[in-house]
Amino acid sequence: MRLYFDSEPYLKPSTTQKGSLQSRIFSDSLKSSPKQVYALVYSTLKYRPYIQQVIKKSKIETSPSIKKLRISRELLEMLVHDLCFSARGRINSGNHPIKTAFLEHKTRLVAEFTKLKLKYKVKDVSELAVEEENDETPVRWFRINTIKCNSEDFFDKHTWFAKLQPVNSIKDITDCGMIYKDDYIPNLYGIHPKEKLTSTDAYKSGEVIIQDRASCFPAHILNEINDYHDQVIDACAAPGNKTTHAASYLVKPGSIVYAFERDAKRAQILKKMCAIATGDKDLIHITHCDFTSTTPSDFPEVTGLVVDPSCSGSGIFGRALQDSLNDNAGEDEVDLERLNKLAGFQFKIVKHAMSFPKARKVVYSTCSIHATENEQVVVDLLRDGEIKKMGWKLAPRSMVLSNWERRGWEQEFTSIAATNEECVKLAGGCVRANPKEDGGIGFFAACFIRGKNYDETQNQDMEYEDVKEELEEEEEEWTGFD
Repeated sequence: MRLYFDSEPYLKPSTTQKGSLQSRIFSDSLKSSPKQVYALVYSTLKYRPYIQQVIKKSKIETSPSIKKLRISRELLEMLVHDLCFSARGRINSGNHPIKTAFLEHKTRLVAEFTKLKLKYKVKDVSELAVEEENDETPVRWFRINTIKCNSEDFFDKHTWFAKLQPVNSIKDITDCGMIYKDDYIPNLYGIHPKEKLTSTDAYKSGEVIIQDRASCFPAHILNEINDYHDQVIDACAAPGNKTTHAASYLVKPGSIVYAFERDAKRAQILKKMCAIATGDKDLIHITHCDFTSTTPSDFPEVTGLVVDPSCSGSGIFGRALQDSLNDNAGEDEVDLERLNKLAGFQFKIVKHAMSFPKARKVVYSTCSIHATENEQVVVDLLRDGEIKKMGWKLAPRSMVLSNWERRGWEQEFTSIAATNEECVKLAGGCVRANPKEDGGIGFFAACFIRGKNYDETQNQDMEYEDVKEELEEEEEEWTGFD
């Protein structure tokens, strides 16, 4: 019954709980699989009006055996859900007094469920009318592509955008006709999802690129505090949004982004995307191959790398839920095995990125909400002896979107931190975005920096120049393309 006990609180009304259902469940410490808890709670809420009808008609709540065990309404709703409304049609539990008492009423419950289907003229649960969760993004994000146009006169040039009314928060985007200038990423804007952005000349010409806000984090973090790079690698580049965003930060003539993609079809998409975004500028070199097969010494001048490898995609709307609803009890172990395999590959590819001779900054990111693919990969990297010898550490918060409130999960760093203060500091080198709640997909990013004399006891507010000075001589600043 552990799954039901862990799920029960999320069905109860609360004025203190903040955040989306998904983010609350996956950020809490549960003995049951968060994935299974989320699937059960979500589906129970989905069919709740019908479940309540079955409970009322069956009069199961007045049964002496149910009253004696003090079974809550929420727990009863989940049991009815699994018996009548789930594909398996059985209670997910071993022997337990609550299960035994509940199944004494199985015949009556099934009879009332049959009557309910007849009442609504449906043959299957899936045909019942329900209020589905909207999988549409709450905000349509786009960035001005500074490779092709000047952001300063963009709105003068494109009247469609100039007519939109500025608002101060994404929460104020309640309808079409509004626009929000992002506080975290330069040249990024949010509009209502129903706006006809794709019909504008700016979109068709590649002067604006649709890209989720969280997806913009890696390239910005790589160049934050004016830490610009002449040669950059995007290790897993397709479809190309992060690649072209990284290219928009290149400031010197001859600067380049090396983009790697191992899948042939995705490599073609990458080429098309980059061609639209860059025009005739030679800013991106695309290579169809596995990044881990590259020889670091062949890229002696690369100083920054973005690594956004394959992941579970659990931060993308609907994907985690759909996977969960399709699972049976035995498949959760298979899923955990899959997550561990993904984490193993993610560790391998980031470690390879750290082996490039002049690399001083590596940004690792996923569109996953699972700690297995996020903080736990970071911890494994920080523990690795070879990585330690190379001088890699997590960047302080001051270098990683310092004003962004949602950081890494502190509890995941307890195995490598002696104090809570150290956990907070390590978590500060990571950022998270919750699905929808933060205006887009679920996302994670961590920033690694390398410096021989970097002292992990330094204050989080240290300036990047303290690390940068030992890595390279001061270079002339560039402000744009010639």
